Amino acid sequence: MQSAKRKVQNYNAKLKIICLFLLLPFLTGCAGKISNNSPAINNRNTSVPEVSQNNRKLIKVLFVGDMMFDRYIREGAGKYGHGDYDYILSQVKDKLAGYDLVVGNLEGPITDKSSVSVGTALDEKKNLDFSFDPAVAKVLAVNNIKLVDLGNNHILNQGEDGVVQTKKYLDVAGVQYFGDLGDMEIESPYGDSISKVVNISGTKIGFVNYNYSVAGSFERAIADIKNIRAQSDVVAVCPHWGTEYKIGDPGQEIRSEAYKLIDAGADLIVGGHPHVVQDSETYKGKKIYYSLGNFIFDQYFSPDTMQGLGVELTVAPDLSMGYNELKVEMTKKGQTEIK
Repeated sequence: MQSAKRKVQNYNAKLKIICLFLLLPFLTGCAGKISNNSPAINNRNTSVPEVSQNNRKLIKVLFVGDMMFDRYIREGAGKYGHGDYDYILSQVKDKLAGYDLVVGNLEGPITDKSSVSVGTALDEKKNLDFSFDPAVAKVLAVNNIKLVDLGNNHILNQGEDGVVQTKKYLDVAGVQYFGDLGDMEIESPYGDSISKVVNISGTKIGFVNYNYSVAGSFERAIADIKNIRAQSDVVAVCPHWGTEYKIGDPGQEIRSEAYKLIDAGADLIVGGHPHVVQDSETYKGKKIYYSLGNFIFDQYFSPDTMQGLGVELTVAPDLSMGYNELKVEMTKKGQTEIK
C-alpha cells in the first residue's frame, strides 16, 4: 500500500516538471511582449531601452554652408550648363545622394523676377539684391537638399512677395524650410516654419534658427529650443550671425551666444553668414561650428571665400552623435566640389 502511494507521488512530481517545461516558451513570449510595449525613454542621461533603439536606424545628415544662385552662378548655369542649374551641383550630386538629409542656408529668395545683380560690380548696391530662378527649387530637391534655412539677411531682398514665392516653389518641389523672418513670417500649408522637426528613420531632429538681422530673434531661438526639445531626440541650431570674412575666431560675443544656446538645450550648432570657415569647439559635450563658409557662391576674390566646410552628422540608434568634416571648394565656372 505504501509502495503504491509513493508511485503516485513520483508520477505527480514528474507531471509538474513536464507541465512547467511545456509552459516555459509561452511564459518567455509573454515577457517579451511586455518588454516590447515599454515606452521609450528620451532622457539622454538614461540608457535607451532596446526596443527604442531597434525602431531607429543609424542616420547621416550633411550640413552645408551658404547657397547663392544669382549673379555669376546664374550666368554660369546659362553659359556652362546651357540653362540647367543642375550643372552647379553636378560634381557633388552622387555625394549628396548618400545622405538621409542635406541641410543648407538658402541665401536669398526664389522668385519669377529677373535678376538685377547679374553683371554688377562688387561696390554696386544691386550686387547684393538677390533673386533666384524658380528652377532652383527643383535642383535643390533632386540633389537631396531637402531642408533649407531661410532665416538670413537676404531672404527679404524681394520683400514679402519674394518670401511668398520662395515658400510656394519650395513646397511644390518638396523641400522643407525653417527660419526666423520676423514680422514678415508667412505660414506655409505645412504649418509653422520658424522651427522644424524632421523624422528620419525613427529619429526626430529639431531644427532651430537664430537670425541676427531680425530684432528679438535670439530670444525667440532660446524659447524655440526649449519648446522643440520635448518633441525631438536631437536639437540642431543654425544661427545666421557673426562678422563677414572674419576667419577663425568668431569673437567672444558670438561664443557667449553659442554657449547660451547650448545651455538652453541645443545638441549641435552649425552657423553661417561670415562666408569663410571659422573655428569649431566642444562645449559641455556639444559641438559648435561657428561658420561653414560658402557652399554655392561666386565670391572668387579670395581663396578663403572659395573654400567651405561640410559637416557630416551621424546619429546612432542609441542617439550617440558623431561628426566628420568635408572640404568644399567652389570653382570659377560656378560649380561646387567636395574633396
